[in-house]
Amino acid sequence: MQLKNIVGISLFAFSLTCIAGENKKESDLINQFSQQLEFDLASDDINGSVSALILKKNKILWADAKGLLTSESKDKVDENTIYRIGSLTKTFTSVLMMMLQEDGVIDIDESVEKYLPEVKSIDGYSEKTKFTFRHLASHTSGLIREPRDRKIHSGTNNQWQSIVLSAMPKTSFRYSVGERFSYSNIGFAILGLALSRASDTDFITLVKRKIFEPLEMKNSFFNVPGNKMSFLAQGMAGGPLAELDMELPKQEHDGRGYKVPNGAIYSTPQDMAKFLMALMGTKKLLSLESRQELHSSQTPTTRMRRNYGLGLQLFSSPEFSTAGHSGSTPGYSAYFEYDLKNHYGVIIMRNYNWGNTNFDLRLNALLKSLSSNI
Repeated sequence: MQLKNIVGISLFAFSLTCIAGENKKESDLINQFSQQLEFDLASDDINGSVSALILKKNKILWADAKGLLTSESKDKVDENTIYRIGSLTKTFTSVLMMMLQEDGVIDIDESVEKYLPEVKSIDGYSEKTKFTFRHLASHTSGLIREPRDRKIHSGTNNQWQSIVLSAMPKTSFRYSVGERFSYSNIGFAILGLALSRASDTDFITLVKRKIFEPLEMKNSFFNVPGNKMSFLAQGMAGGPLAELDMELPKQEHDGRGYKVPNGAIYSTPQDMAKFLMALMGTKKLLSLESRQELHSSQTPTTRMRRNYGLGLQLFSSPEFSTAGHSGSTPGYSAYFEYDLKNHYGVIIMRNYNWGNTNFDLRLNALLKSLSSNI
């Protein structure tokens, strides 16, 4: 498929205003990326779907959606198709944290215990293991990845706060506080609950009021409303050597237990583009100082050019630097990444968990090529 610099063209059965690059080199790179996605989707051969978008500063250069809304229907995905974004939710939680600091509600370097004294029930908690908002948002709190109780992975979004509290005694430390990067889902759940306590407002309400609504992210939700369910891509869990599981993703639409601040958001590439523009500063949401804090490495030890900021995975090389995050829940996978200097950004969402498209490598390579074109 050859993309052209025209407005309102039909892309895989939907009409969308799009520009396939501002010059021939951009157009060629975008065309190659589009063709690779189409090839990979066909090679995966499970009647899945993928939606993607490329932007530069405050302009969408290209957007496309390929595949079927469900494995058994003939309905094709389009620009309104909704996917679960998994751990991309963590970036929203970190942005909310910086907004509350700007509002004077919290200081990210103060102890979380001040607002959430229940953290004292964590196994091994003491004066020496007190952690801050910054520790939680950078995965340097030392907490284990998941609590030792599988039951907490289920439960509605209305129950998540009580589930987090019940999970704390089943949570412990793997490392000393601040010692090293150690990815922790329960850490981000505690972060979200602490932000809610500090502001005396429900976490989901905070994200809606302070991020979704100002950015006009009208297709982003924690629970997909009934009138939007027909736009939700069917999740297909499982791997290339295992039978596809349609039921688990369906069950998780009712809630993911404690995983609300760390993995519960649904969105579209178009809505996520607005969020990326805010992270890059081309849409107003955070101050420059707060954005710089998000993009500053918090990782105590070097990790081969890959580090972690506050809710953001960071990549740096002599040529360019990027920020982004990956996300995966049963039946869905997503990734976004953007160039910190030239403000190119790429977003990709898929309704299955494995495939020929390696999100982080493919998007990082594309950003590097686009940035070298400047």
